[in-house]
Amino acid sequence: MSVQPEERLACALARLILDPAAPPARHIAVGAASPIPAAACWLVKKQGHAVRLSLLHKRSGNPFTEGSRELFDLTGQGRIDLFFLGGGQIDGQANLNLVGTGEWPGTGVRFPGSFGSAFMYFMTPRTILFREEHSPRVLVEKVDMISAPGVSPPGVFRRGTAQALVTGRCVFTFDAARARFTLASLMPGETEASVRAATGFDFDVAPGLAAAPEPSEAELAILRGAVCDEMAETYPEFCARVWGRAQAA
Repeated sequence: MSVQPEERLACALARLILDPAAPPARHIAVGAASPIPAAACWLVKKQGHAVRLSLLHKRSGNPFTEGSRELFDLTGQGRIDLFFLGGGQIDGQANLNLVGTGEWPGTGVRFPGSFGSAFMYFMTPRTILFREEHSPRVLVEKVDMISAPGVSPPGVFRRGTAQALVTGRCVFTFDAARARFTLASLMPGETEASVRAATGFDFDVAPGLAAAPEPSEAELAILRGAVCDEMAETYPEFCARVWGRAQAA
Protein backbone atom coordinates (compact mmCIF):
# COMPACT_ATOMS: atom_id res chain seq x y z
CA MET A 1 0.00 0.00 0.00
CA SER A 2 1.51 3.32 -1.04
CA VAL A 3 1.68 6.27 1.32
CA GLN A 4 -1.65 8.07 1.41
CA PRO A 5 -1.77 11.90 1.44
CA GLU A 6 -3.64 11.78 4.75
CA GLU A 7 -0.86 9.71 6.29
CA ARG A 8 1.73 12.18 5.08
CA LEU A 9 -0.20 15.08 6.63
CA ALA A 10 -0.76 13.24 9.90
CA CYS A 11 2.99 12.59 10.19
CA ALA A 12 3.78 16.24 9.42
CA LEU A 13 1.39 17.31 12.18
CA ALA A 14 2.87 14.76 14.60
CA ARG A 15 6.37 16.14 14.02
CA LEU A 16 5.11 19.64 14.85
CA ILE A 17 3.43 18.37 18.01
CA LEU A 18 6.77 16.90 19.11
CA ASP A 19 8.86 19.91 18.07
CA PRO A 20 11.42 20.26 20.90
CA ALA A 21 11.68 24.01 20.29
CA ALA A 22 7.99 24.50 21.10
CA PRO A 23 6.40 24.52 24.56
CA PRO A 24 5.47 20.99 25.70
CA ALA A 25 2.13 19.61 24.57
CA ARG A 26 0.99 17.68 27.62
CA HIS A 27 -2.76 18.00 26.97
CA ILE A 28 -3.96 18.20 23.36
CA ALA A 29 -7.56 18.86 22.33
CA VAL A 30 -9.05 18.09 18.94
CA GLY A 31 -12.33 19.60 17.76
CA ALA A 32 -15.14 17.95 15.86
CA ALA A 33 -14.71 16.56 12.35
CA SER A 34 -10.88 16.63 12.39
CA PRO A 35 -9.74 13.10 11.48
CA ILE A 36 -6.25 13.99 10.24
CA PRO A 37 -5.29 16.01 13.36
CA ALA A 38 -6.84 13.23 15.44
CA ALA A 39 -4.69 10.66 13.62
CA ALA A 40 -1.59 12.77 14.31
CA CYS A 41 -2.41 12.95 18.00
CA TRP A 42 -3.04 9.22 18.27
CA LEU A 43 0.23 8.58 16.42
CA VAL A 44 2.12 10.64 19.00
CA LYS A 45 0.42 8.81 21.86
CA LYS A 46 0.92 5.34 20.34
CA GLN A 47 4.60 6.13 19.86
CA GLY A 48 4.82 6.20 23.65
CA HIS A 49 4.77 9.94 24.36
CA ALA A 50 3.04 10.98 27.56
CA VAL A 51 0.26 13.16 26.18
CA ARG A 52 -3.36 13.43 27.23
CA LEU A 53 -5.83 13.57 24.37
CA SER A 54 -9.28 15.13 24.59
CA LEU A 55 -11.20 14.53 21.37
CA LEU A 56 -14.46 16.43 21.22
CA HIS A 57 -15.86 14.21 18.47
CA LYS A 58 -15.06 10.85 20.12
CA ARG A 59 -18.21 8.75 20.28
CA SER A 60 -17.42 6.64 23.36
CA GLY A 61 -15.07 7.15 26.27
CA ASN A 62 -15.29 10.89 25.70
CA PRO A 63 -14.06 12.92 28.70
CA PHE A 64 -16.45 15.75 27.82
CA THR A 65 -19.92 15.19 29.23
CA GLU A 66 -21.05 18.70 28.23
CA GLY A 67 -19.14 19.02 24.98
CA SER A 68 -17.58 22.32 23.98
CA ARG A 69 -18.56 24.00 27.25
CA GLU A 70 -16.05 21.85 29.11
CA LEU A 71 -13.39 22.29 26.42
CA PHE A 72 -13.64 26.07 26.74
CA ASP A 73 -13.55 25.84 30.54
CA LEU A 74 -10.37 23.74 30.48
CA THR A 75 -8.77 26.09 27.98
CA GLY A 76 -9.65 29.16 30.02
CA GLN A 77 -7.99 27.55 33.04
CA GLY A 78 -4.80 27.03 31.03
CA ARG A 79 -5.16 23.25 30.97
CA ILE A 80 -5.06 22.76 27.19
CA ASP A 81 -1.60 23.11 25.62
CA LEU A 82 -2.31 22.57 21.92
CA PHE A 83 -5.29 22.89 19.60
CA PHE A 84 -5.92 22.77 15.83
CA LEU A 85 -7.76 25.41 13.81
CA GLY A 86 -8.58 25.98 10.16
CA GLY A 87 -10.44 28.60 8.19
CA GLY A 88 -12.40 29.22 5.04
CA GLN A 89 -9.73 31.88 4.49
CA ILE A 90 -6.29 32.21 6.11
CA ASP A 91 -4.03 35.17 5.41
CA GLY A 92 -0.33 35.93 5.78
CA GLN A 93 -0.75 37.27 9.33
CA ALA A 94 -2.42 34.00 10.39
CA ASN A 95 -5.85 35.64 10.61
CA LEU A 96 -8.73 33.20 10.21
CA ASN A 97 -12.08 33.75 8.51
CA LEU A 98 -14.83 31.28 9.36
CA VAL A 99 -17.74 33.64 8.62
CA GLY A 100 -17.83 34.06 4.85
CA THR A 101 -16.69 36.11 1.89
CA GLY A 102 -17.91 39.46 0.62
CA GLU A 103 -19.64 42.07 2.74
CA TRP A 104 -20.73 41.33 6.30
CA PRO A 105 -22.29 38.93 7.21
CA GLY A 106 -20.79 36.91 4.38
CA THR A 107 -22.96 37.68 1.39
CA GLY A 108 -20.72 35.68 -0.95
CA VAL A 109 -19.71 32.22 0.24
CA ARG A 110 -20.88 31.32 3.76
CA PHE A 111 -18.50 29.38 6.02
CA PRO A 112 -19.49 27.21 9.03
CA GLY A 113 -19.12 30.02 11.60
CA SER A 114 -16.54 31.11 14.14
CA PHE A 115 -17.87 29.11 17.11
CA GLY A 116 -15.05 29.16 19.70
CA SER A 117 -12.13 29.71 17.32
CA ALA A 118 -11.18 33.16 18.64
CA PHE A 119 -11.28 32.00 22.26
CA MET A 120 -9.19 28.90 21.55
CA TYR A 121 -6.69 30.90 19.45
CA PHE A 122 -6.14 33.39 22.28
CA MET A 123 -6.13 31.03 25.22
CA THR A 124 -4.18 28.03 23.92
CA PRO A 125 -0.36 28.32 24.10
CA ARG A 126 0.08 26.51 20.78
CA THR A 127 -2.23 26.37 17.76
CA ILE A 128 -1.45 24.40 14.63
CA LEU A 129 -3.38 25.67 11.62
CA PHE A 130 -4.47 22.98 9.21
CA ARG A 131 -6.16 23.08 5.82
CA GLU A 132 -5.82 20.37 3.18
CA GLU A 133 -6.76 22.67 0.32
CA HIS A 134 -3.92 25.02 -0.61
CA SER A 135 -5.18 27.51 -3.19
CA PRO A 136 -5.41 31.29 -3.66
CA ARG A 137 -9.07 31.21 -2.63
CA VAL A 138 -8.14 29.77 0.79
CA LEU A 139 -4.71 31.30 1.46
CA VAL A 140 -5.45 34.93 0.73
CA GLU A 141 -3.57 38.21 1.06
CA LYS A 142 -6.15 39.51 3.53
CA VAL A 143 -9.19 37.70 4.91
CA ASP A 144 -12.56 39.28 4.16
CA MET A 145 -13.52 39.08 7.83
CA ILE A 146 -11.43 38.22 10.88
CA SER A 147 -12.99 35.48 12.98
CA ALA A 148 -9.82 34.96 14.97
CA PRO A 149 -6.76 37.24 14.74
CA GLY A 150 -3.33 35.73 14.29
CA VAL A 151 -1.60 38.37 16.42
CA SER A 152 -2.75 41.05 18.87
CA PRO A 153 -1.61 44.56 19.76
CA PRO A 154 0.59 45.09 22.84
CA GLY A 155 -1.41 44.97 26.05
CA VAL A 156 -3.97 42.46 24.74
CA PHE A 157 -3.76 39.26 26.77
CA ARG A 158 -3.32 36.05 24.84
CA ARG A 159 -1.41 32.92 25.77
CA GLY A 160 -0.24 32.02 22.31
CA THR A 161 -0.70 32.12 18.57
CA ALA A 162 -0.06 29.91 15.55
CA GLN A 163 2.93 27.58 15.62
CA ALA A 164 2.58 26.49 11.99
CA LEU A 165 0.25 26.02 9.04
CA VAL A 166 0.08 22.60 7.40
CA THR A 167 -1.54 22.20 3.98
CA GLY A 168 -1.67 19.60 1.26
CA ARG A 169 1.28 21.33 -0.42
CA CYS A 170 3.65 22.32 2.37
CA VAL A 171 4.39 23.24 5.97
CA PHE A 172 4.75 26.88 7.00
CA THR A 173 6.08 27.97 10.37
CA PHE A 174 4.79 31.22 11.87
CA ASP A 175 6.74 34.03 13.54
CA ALA A 176 4.27 35.91 15.74
CA ALA A 177 6.73 38.74 16.43
CA ARG A 178 6.88 39.49 12.70
CA ALA A 179 3.37 38.25 11.91
CA ARG A 180 4.75 36.32 8.96
CA PHE A 181 4.92 32.77 7.65
CA THR A 182 8.07 30.95 6.50
CA LEU A 183 7.94 28.06 4.05
CA ALA A 184 9.58 25.25 6.03
CA SER A 185 9.12 22.08 3.95
CA LEU A 186 7.43 20.82 0.79
CA MET A 187 5.09 17.93 0.12
CA PRO A 188 6.04 15.59 -2.76
CA GLY A 189 5.88 17.17 -6.20
CA GLU A 190 5.90 20.74 -4.87
CA THR A 191 8.47 23.50 -5.33
CA GLU A 192 8.82 27.00 -3.94
CA ALA A 193 7.41 28.28 -7.23
CA SER A 194 4.37 26.00 -7.16
CA VAL A 195 3.61 27.00 -3.57
CA ARG A 196 3.92 30.70 -4.40
CA ALA A 197 1.58 30.27 -7.36
CA ALA A 198 -1.05 28.71 -5.09
CA THR A 199 -0.66 31.18 -2.20
CA GLY A 200 -2.29 34.60 -2.03
CA PHE A 201 0.08 36.00 0.60
CA ASP A 202 3.82 36.61 0.58
CA PHE A 203 6.09 34.49 2.78
CA ASP A 204 9.73 33.86 3.62
CA VAL A 205 11.63 30.69 2.76
CA ALA A 206 13.69 28.67 5.21
CA PRO A 207 17.37 28.18 4.35
CA GLY A 208 17.95 24.82 2.72
CA LEU A 209 14.27 24.30 1.90
CA ALA A 210 13.65 20.58 1.35
CA ALA A 211 10.88 18.03 1.09
CA ALA A 212 9.02 17.08 4.24
CA PRO A 213 10.24 13.70 5.53
CA GLU A 214 8.18 10.81 4.25
CA PRO A 215 6.39 8.67 6.87
CA SER A 216 8.61 5.90 8.15
CA GLU A 217 7.63 2.24 8.03
CA ALA A 218 7.19 2.35 11.80
CA GLU A 219 4.88 5.37 11.59
CA LEU A 220 2.82 3.78 8.83
CA ALA A 221 2.49 0.55 10.82
CA ILE A 222 1.15 2.47 13.82
CA LEU A 223 -1.24 4.57 11.73
CA ARG A 224 -2.62 1.57 9.87
CA GLY A 225 -2.86 -0.53 13.01
CA ALA A 226 -3.26 0.96 16.46
CA VAL A 227 -4.35 4.42 15.29
CA CYS A 228 -6.95 3.04 12.90
CA ASP A 229 -8.26 0.85 15.73
CA GLU A 230 -8.70 3.92 17.94
CA MET A 231 -10.39 5.96 15.21
CA ALA A 232 -12.64 3.37 13.56
CA GLU A 233 -15.67 4.04 15.76
CA THR A 234 -15.51 7.84 15.55
CA TYR A 235 -14.35 8.24 11.94
CA PRO A 236 -15.54 5.09 10.12
CA GLU A 237 -15.71 6.74 6.69
CA PHE A 238 -12.18 8.12 7.03
CA CYS A 239 -10.77 4.76 8.13
CA ALA A 240 -12.55 2.99 5.30
CA ARG A 241 -11.31 5.45 2.68
CA VAL A 242 -7.71 5.82 3.84
CA TRP A 243 -6.96 2.42 5.36
CA GLY A 244 -9.60 0.16 3.85
CA ARG A 245 -11.14 -0.62 7.22
CA ALA A 246 -14.55 -2.15 6.64
CA GLN A 247 -17.32 -0.16 8.31
CA ALA A 248 -19.49 -1.90 10.86
CA ALA A 249 -22.94 -2.79 9.63
